[in-house]
Amino acid sequence: MRDVMDELDRRYRAGEPVGLGTVVGTFSSSPRDPGAAMLVAQDGTVTGSVSGGCVEGAVYELAEQAIADGTPVLQRYGVSDEDAFAVGLTCGGIIDIFVERVDTRSYAELREAIDAVRDEVPLAVATVTGHPDPRLIGRHMLVYDDGATGTLGSRRVDDAVVDDARGQLDSGRSGTLHYGPDGQRRGEGLSVFVNVFRPPPRLLVFGAIDFAAAMARIGAFLGYRVTVCDARAVFATRTRFPEADEVVTDWPHRYLAAEAEAGRVDRRTVVTVLTHDPKFDVPLLEVALRLDLAYVGAMGSRRTHDDRLSRLREAGMAEDELAALSSPIGLDLGARTPEETAVAIAAEIIQLHWGAAGARLTHSDGPIHGA
Repeated sequence: MRDVMDELDRRYRAGEPVGLGTVVGTFSSSPRDPGAAMLVAQDGTVTGSVSGGCVEGAVYELAEQAIADGTPVLQRYGVSDEDAFAVGLTCGGIIDIFVERVDTRSYAELREAIDAVRDEVPLAVATVTGHPDPRLIGRHMLVYDDGATGTLGSRRVDDAVVDDARGQLDSGRSGTLHYGPDGQRRGEGLSVFVNVFRPPPRLLVFGAIDFAAAMARIGAFLGYRVTVCDARAVFATRTRFPEADEVVTDWPHRYLAAEAEAGRVDRRTVVTVLTHDPKFDVPLLEVALRLDLAYVGAMGSRRTHDDRLSRLREAGMAEDELAALSSPIGLDLGARTPEETAVAIAAEIIQLHWGAAGARLTHSDGPIHGA
């Protein structure tokens, strides 16, 4: 929903019904992740995508039908289906798409959901996508860390879904849950898609240099909330880093420690240390490597790296703490320019996130996106 949220909000406020197709399940090499959405307005306008072009035409027709009759539908497209070839799903995967009519009557909770997402309140939107009673299909419930809005049909179902949706909210993963018709844990018949919305992960770029400007650009492109921090006010300026969400003038280690203390960094946070100056790097890495972060990388030559490790050991860092450091930073892509270096760093962050080998796909076998 996030990728169509502005248009959805505009149409919803205007009282215009729309057809909304959402990816609720993927298998093998599916082109879009769960939660990707496509909106079809009454005037035929299309916003968003559910398959990168493979099945948009078929979903467009389903969305038009949903607007007309208000009946939600769960449709599967797969490479083994003749229908899939007809609509162009040639990637070899399988994709489940839930299509529904959205208006103030069918989705009374939407206004609250959009406000929560914009306010960066962690939210899981639970939608019934399958049930023996068709009247319950399309019901929505909003699940927060400390509460819920709406109902999916019964207290037992609500309790089960709230419990499981909070687990998905914690992990940051959207996906479909399955229960018996009344929320039985060991059963089938009820399918609930849980669409997780959390604040964007943070990319903290330390060192206001030309490489940092390139890193801020690629971080913003990848969907991170980007902060550039440097103790030198003459370099840490908004003019030099227009793509950053914020530019901070502070000693790096002091800033990171304060952000951690305030609970504004988490297991999704990425830290890149680009100063290669020990008076900044060493105190900063002492803080960063003792936090539970997604990635900590530091720029510099191998000589700089060896000197940095010696200083960190002298400061009392243990070997298991030092093992979390990616240094020299990035994958070996032969990068030379700041932009190429930013790509190499981003590639390493993506590779480590997904646990991939980082090898050329042309030299590998098996599914492109994993099993």
